[in-house]
Amino acid sequence: MIAFALSLLLTAVGGSEGTPIRLHPENPRYFLFRGEPAFLITSGEHYGGVLNRDFDRTPYLDELKARGFNLTRVFSGTYREVPGSFNIKDNTLAPKRGGLASPWVQVQKDGEPEKFDLDRFDDAYFRRLKAFVSAASDRGIVVEYVLFCPLYEDNLWAVNPMNAANNINGVGKSPRTEVLTLKHADLVKRQLEFVRKAVTELNAFDNVYFEICNEPYFGGVTLEWQAKVAETIVEAEKSLSGRHMIAQNIANEKAKVENPNPAVSLFNFHYASPPAVIALNAGLKAAIGDDETGFRGTGDRHYRMEAWEFLLAGGSLYNNLDYSFTAAHPDGSAAVNDPTPGGGGPRFRRQLSILQRFLAGCDFVHMKPSPDFITKRVLPDKARVHALARPGEYAIYISGGPKATLTVRLPSGKYRYEWIDTRTGDKARTGGFDIAVQAGGEETLESPEYAEDIALKIVADGGTR
Repeated sequence: MIAFALSLLLTAVGGSEGTPIRLHPENPRYFLFRGEPAFLITSGEHYGGVLNRDFDRTPYLDELKARGFNLTRVFSGTYREVPGSFNIKDNTLAPKRGGLASPWVQVQKDGEPEKFDLDRFDDAYFRRLKAFVSAASDRGIVVEYVLFCPLYEDNLWAVNPMNAANNINGVGKSPRTEVLTLKHADLVKRQLEFVRKAVTELNAFDNVYFEICNEPYFGGVTLEWQAKVAETIVEAEKSLSGRHMIAQNIANEKAKVENPNPAVSLFNFHYASPPAVIALNAGLKAAIGDDETGFRGTGDRHYRMEAWEFLLAGGSLYNNLDYSFTAAHPDGSAAVNDPTPGGGGPRFRRQLSILQRFLAGCDFVHMKPSPDFITKRVLPDKARVHALARPGEYAIYISGGPKATLTVRLPSGKYRYEWIDTRTGDKARTGGFDIAVQAGGEETLESPEYAEDIALKIVADGGTR
């Protein structure tokens, strides 16, 4: 009975594995989670799963688990949006009046509208946060907890708790472009106090890591302030049992990471399509994520291709913004229509789960971006090829149809192959071949006809995981 009670307690605080998700010691481009190698993949809601009191975590997390996804990204509540922000219908980051769950206590003063007390933390908020992370833990889902976000527009600063107009402390008498800097000691003090509180409250969980700030390349956020937040996380955990990864959002699309902060394990990019950022940072001993998508319409095609290309180019993480998750439809069944700045929905999630199974079926930790074994390509116009490889196992993705022919040079031996429809998961063609004993033997493989994109896996006999 005592052992059973202890197991329930460990589950409630984040599982019995103990060691938080971290970089894989053999290949820091991937992760080690609960003793197993991992990449992170999801198609999740627009970040309001904790801060929006009307959002029901259970059907949301159940849907992610059912698709084989293992990541969710949530904002802390130090930032919120308003209805109509970025043309997002039923935006989970724009809770209804009275629906914001904030880290800080909300109070009334002299009959005025509700304000925040930045010197008092809201216990109910942290109970909600830990309940979310615990429920995610039960389902094997990692939580990227985003501590801060820039104030993109004046109307977002107007409703922010850190604005002096919205708190009883007189803190935040600054332009919105100076909120996430070191210029205002009163703001920095409250921000770092929140960081210490969040890190302490979540320390027992193995399925969480901290992103310093969403899109810090907007809104005046400084590198010095980001470094201070990272330093605060590290210092706070020195007296605690867990050591959690820190993520830093670097740029939209691509950039070379210069002078990487040694405390940072994961460097996130948004809209990283095509995935040039991976080759640009080939020498980086850390994980690289495509942590936000969008602005390419509401259809599935682009986001499916973005996911396959990024992970088959050697990426560590793919997170598709999925606007079909709303407070009214937490199971992800809401229709996604223009002008919503992105896609999502059940059909897309089915397609993304095909990629999840494909890559999970590979010994990906020992694979690396290696297209050189493809010696000849006959491809459709504008098609691109990305490949991961290790001796005896080769994973290839081709974006652009309707037919492709590849010549591969492999070590001698017997091989089998399968062409996979990326929209249905069906094996479109399978077969086998021998490579002659002499070194440098080649084989030409012709794809079946396909509509938009296709994947190919080649495995030496006896070479599967």
